[in-house]
Amino acid sequence: MLRKYFVTGLLILVPLAITLWVVNLIVGTMDQSLLLLPGNWRPKALFGFDIPGLGSILTLLIILVTGIATRNFVGNRVVQWWELILKRIPVVNSIYSSVKQVSDTLLSSSGNAFRKAVLVEYPRRDCWTIAFLTGTPGGDVKNHLVGDFISIYVPTTPNPTSGFFLMVPRAETIELDMTVDAALKYIVSMGVVAPEHFPKKMIIDPSRNGL
Repeated sequence: MLRKYFVTGLLILVPLAITLWVVNLIVGTMDQSLLLLPGNWRPKALFGFDIPGLGSILTLLIILVTGIATRNFVGNRVVQWWELILKRIPVVNSIYSSVKQVSDTLLSSSGNAFRKAVLVEYPRRDCWTIAFLTGTPGGDVKNHLVGDFISIYVPTTPNPTSGFFLMVPRAETIELDMTVDAALKYIVSMGVVAPEHFPKKMIIDPSRNGL
């Protein structure tokens, strides 16, 4: 009986503790934006104590103001000028260009990355895993692949931020009727949190209908 109570307590407290830890980590990181303010403008100097979360609000305001400023003609020209400078710096150029290309692909509303979840045989035949469609092969890679190939990202469990990038024939994957969020929860939970079940679509054989 005591074991059941202990397990029940773990099931309640462990998710709560992990959630609070992640939130605290995010808020603590965002609070670092207060370092951009002059020393006498910071809460410690004004009130004599720190205010957790105030830096997070400042970070969100900076992001919002930056987005608004770069939507007009002047702001857009400033961004282009700034990127032109960064592209002329040897090491910074390669890092900034790579990060910007990835962020534009993942965060842009017009991008197609991580828009679909697919089922693929990996790491061997008859062994299936969930992957995310990231696009199609490009560059010289496309010249060496015969047929219709797609690029997919296979995340690891329980940490989906690491994984494997694969290029596989489209015909060897199965597109899932599942949102990306549901697929991520399924992967992170190691299959414990199962997504909503959809009945299998019936495939009608035309020959049986005299067609």
